Amino acid sequence: MDGELFPRERTEIAPGAVHVPDWLGPERQRELLDACRDWARPPAGLRTVRTPGGGTMTARQVCLGLHWYPYGYARTAVDGDGAPVKPMPGWLAELGREAVAAAYGNPSPPGAGAHRDADAYDIALINFYDGDSRMGMHRDAEEESGAPVVSLSLGDTCVFRFGNTASRGRPYQDVRLRSGDLFVFGGPARLAYHGVPKVLPGTAPPWLGLTGRLNVTLRVGGLGTGSG
Repeated sequence: MDGELFPRERTEIAPGAVHVPDWLGPERQRELLDACRDWARPPAGLRTVRTPGGGTMTARQVCLGLHWYPYGYARTAVDGDGAPVKPMPGWLAELGREAVAAAYGNPSPPGAGAHRDADAYDIALINFYDGDSRMGMHRDAEEESGAPVVSLSLGDTCVFRFGNTASRGRPYQDVRLRSGDLFVFGGPARLAYHGVPKVLPGTAPPWLGLTGRLNVTLRVGGLGTGSG
């Protein structure tokens, strides 16, 4: 897209954090986009997330498996229409397992937990970004499982900022995630701060038919039956 002479290569951004460019081909991107459009419809559809301080996130979100809200999980859209959350499809959970294997070359990196964790993706957060949306630096820390987080990108390219586990500040690295890219972080990077400071409008592949960016984040909750 940006006219590189050579293909982008798999890169370890930090121990346990791996960027795999162009992991999803055009057909799988279209299939995932069609599914996201279905999931975004009510009930328990796409919503604006409100923070405890009274602000709102600029990226809108829909959840599968369990409903995430700041800062916990529930079985209903407690900060939306109150409807039961849509189930996590088996094929999407399997895609998460495939993603971890593609990133690490084995089911999990050192310290990421047992193989069964990588097989049990049970939560998906789908975030929609328009050209003005951003995501502040945060950690995915509400899950009991230490299984790797899987991030899939569709549509516009974004600047993805991957930081450290101690603070929201430096050191961090900025990575451009394009449509079809995979990013996985687990092991020593599992609780690293990360965010999206910028989306680059108009950079989505024309054949996808998407204006804006979709990020599909897959997690293993390990929360049992006690989630609200």
